[in-house]
Amino acid sequence: MAGGEKLLRIHVGDVRRRDPALREILAAAGDAAIPVRFEGRGFFAQFPYKAHQSVVAFAAPFDYASLDEVLEHRARPSLIVVLDHITDPHNLGAVIRTAEAVAADAVVVPERRSAGVNATVRKASAGATAYVPIVRVSNVAQSVRALKAAGLWVAGADLSADAVPYDQADLKGDLALVIGAEGVGLSPVVRKECDWVLGIPMAGRIASLNASVAAAVLLFEVRRQRAAC
Repeated sequence: MAGGEKLLRIHVGDVRRRDPALREILAAAGDAAIPVRFEGRGFFAQFPYKAHQSVVAFAAPFDYASLDEVLEHRARPSLIVVLDHITDPHNLGAVIRTAEAVAADAVVVPERRSAGVNATVRKASAGATAYVPIVRVSNVAQSVRALKAAGLWVAGADLSADAVPYDQADLKGDLALVIGAEGVGLSPVVRKECDWVLGIPMAGRIASLNASVAAAVLLFEVRRQRAAC
């Protein structure tokens, strides 16, 4: 129901049937004509995650946007997040959550060797998948070239010596921010397409940040710079 995302049905544990906290959910489900089913403990035992608190909703398969649609309806200045083969669904969900928090136009993910939008991603995003267009593409490098052709500058997150410190780069224009995979970073073919790369100086003994944390640092720097204009 959030953001217009249609739920097919909601399953609630019998033990929570009289729970006052559920009244709002059940009322909203009734208003939206979404079926509610009360289940025993055995029903919830089938799910691999345990944080459902005996409330599970089923939704239709995720409706990905197209890159053309995003470019047609993007804001100015634009902000599009491109993920270069992020495989951890928790990382993907966290990035989508941050992208929504800074009002990014879209998040782009590849079809292969990457997490897609599933139940784990939806949960990790805290519902942000209902508000941020998610684009699934067959080729990240080709999509980056399309973004450049549409007038966006492309900045990649990288640990190399030639990376520009993130707080010294001009991020106020139409921008695509590329975040690399956990551990390996940007693939060479995608890095080659970037107009420049951004680095986050590290003062401790750990050489890099988690991909979703790095994305959050960079996205809020974009937000800070634009708010200061």
